[in-house]
Amino acid sequence: MMQLKHLGLALAVTTALFAGAAQAQQNDRFTLRVGAMDADASSELTARTRFMGQDLRYSQDFDFGSDEISPRIDGTFRFSDRQRLVFDYFQYDKEKTATLDGDLSFDDVTIPAGSFARAEVEFTLASLMYDYAVVDTDQFELGLQIGAEWAKLDGTLLAEAGQYRYRDSEQQDGYAPVVGARFTITPNEKWLINLQGQYLDADWGDFGDYDGSISRANAAVEYRFTPMFGVFVGYDWFKLDAQRDGRDGSLGLDHRFKGPVAGVSFSF
Repeated sequence: MMQLKHLGLALAVTTALFAGAAQAQQNDRFTLRVGAMDADASSELTARTRFMGQDLRYSQDFDFGSDEISPRIDGTFRFSDRQRLVFDYFQYDKEKTATLDGDLSFDDVTIPAGSFARAEVEFTLASLMYDYAVVDTDQFELGLQIGAEWAKLDGTLLAEAGQYRYRDSEQQDGYAPVVGARFTITPNEKWLINLQGQYLDADWGDFGDYDGSISRANAAVEYRFTPMFGVFVGYDWFKLDAQRDGRDGSLGLDHRFKGPVAGVSFSF
């Protein structure tokens, strides 16, 4: 009986220490994560118009070749047990060039070798959200989020064929309310697992003539070497679905980013 009492006491003490350590990590006032994403981007361009009484549609998949290492920063400021501010920043900048190896002729027109077309796209996304933990225990939290997200998309096309040169660019940016959810697991003082998702509808905000949405989901696993320093790995996924309507029809872009992320974390 005495041994059972000692075993029960030991388990109780161990549980208390385990929960206390996990709670200590969740109660960090400020956490900053600085890293990079090995971003793989793919796109689908769609168009619709009406010509001579017929509806015409176009769809083409394209990508920008190899993956791009893109900066990614996020952080959390906790100002009470259940309340925090969450911010995030991501930027993707990629360029692709296609060059004609030999002359290309049709009818009486010849496009000389060395002619090229270069496309560049830059996508920036930043958000600031209020997060409230509707479930808050020693080892896990479930938070609901609401805030604002700013997005910017730049596109540039440059083409040269002999003496002819064409260049055009388009830029669109705006902001809108964003909603999201977060699930955080803290099994002990060393490990943290975080799952998060957000959604933005362009109709809610200031995106000019564009309709569509931005969706995002990510997961990260963090390991603390000390209470103030750690490393993390994870995976991020974005989806930009934009459409612009004009007098003669509409133009749509379904752009997706996905890939692993890694970096370091600082907590205070």
